[in-house]
Amino acid sequence: MEVLKIATAGSVDDGKSTLIGRLLYDTKSLTDDKLEAIERNSKKKGYDYLDFSLATDGLVAEREQGITIDVAHIYFSTRKKSYIIADTPGHVEYTRNMVTGASQAQASIILIDARKGVIEQTYRHFFINNLLRVKHVIVAVNKMDLVDYDQSVFENIKTDFEKLNAQSSYAEQEVTFIPISALKGDNVAQKSDTMPWFKGESVLDYLEALKPGQEEQTAARFPVQTVIRPKQDEFHDYRGYAGKIYGSSLKVGDAVTVLPSLTSSKIKTIEFFDQKYDEAVAGSSVTITLEDDINITRGDVLVKSDEVPQSSKSLTAAVCWMDGKALVPGAKYEIQHNTNRILAKIDSVESVIATDYSGEDSSKNQLTLNEIGKVNFKLSKNLFYDTYADNKAGGSFILIDTQSNTTAGVGFIG
Repeated sequence: MEVLKIATAGSVDDGKSTLIGRLLYDTKSLTDDKLEAIERNSKKKGYDYLDFSLATDGLVAEREQGITIDVAHIYFSTRKKSYIIADTPGHVEYTRNMVTGASQAQASIILIDARKGVIEQTYRHFFINNLLRVKHVIVAVNKMDLVDYDQSVFENIKTDFEKLNAQSSYAEQEVTFIPISALKGDNVAQKSDTMPWFKGESVLDYLEALKPGQEEQTAARFPVQTVIRPKQDEFHDYRGYAGKIYGSSLKVGDAVTVLPSLTSSKIKTIEFFDQKYDEAVAGSSVTITLEDDINITRGDVLVKSDEVPQSSKSLTAAVCWMDGKALVPGAKYEIQHNTNRILAKIDSVESVIATDYSGEDSSKNQLTLNEIGKVNFKLSKNLFYDTYADNKAGGSFILIDTQSNTTAGVGFIG
């Protein structure tokens, strides 16, 4: 079954957790004990309705404060599709959590409170979706029941958001506006009669119709996770390379080049367990064997010989900083690019990027926790890479603090 990965974003009290809980409830994805717990806790709080946010807010602090703090992954299915929702926090101090949650998303839902309209945090949520090249964005104008389902309120918010969208650099992004009431279930899983003026689909109907697998394909990339050498007489000379294909498909007979050695060969077989295939599409985890016996190790990347990416010992990237210790010029980190690790030195911090589209501040020479900036790196050896716009897997990396071994930041190559 096709799987769709979704990220949610919204400010405090916009109703993200309630929306997800409502989706789970309306698709009958809540277990009996979970539903009983929601009913019991809703009554305990004195509510005359079911508090669906209890279905997703797992931390005690989240339930007590009514906010989302950490990224929660929620799974549910319909007859057509399976879904993984990354419920991300919306507050500025959790920007790193939002970037983490949205990094794998194929679609995003940005919630806006109908009473408040487009606010500063909405700018940041949309900016991150632009930065991460999330193509399909649903702007869900929530709490329409609290504004008497007024069409003019929805239209005004839509106009304000379209002004924001005009500042985006991601022209291929598709933005869809849906008025909803997560609490009442209006336009969430089914179309609602309360807003006859809205002719579009419900949130779930829109998600069901999405075909993320039909996105424009990019250059094929196959980072080698491990080299398979069975120590059995039956497979004495067997050498296979296991990993996951990104970008586009690979076929038996394709001429491939190994990075960084730039040695070449052709694909002999594509295997998965005891099955062999003539072709494997992007997203497939397979084992590839080559016609020539060449030296390949974990961290190497197989690419089609006519699709070799650019390489350099210097790099410029947008970095979201996730560490309490500031990123400063001269500091040294390891860049993990797919399965490859390279030592890197911070050459300079060009600017700190304002997530409200107000521009860049070039007066600062460091990045602090949750800030996003443009950073220049010097590398210990050549790195073969794509731009993030061309290939997400080949254009992104994480920064590892070599002393603490923590993930200090994530980068997107421009």
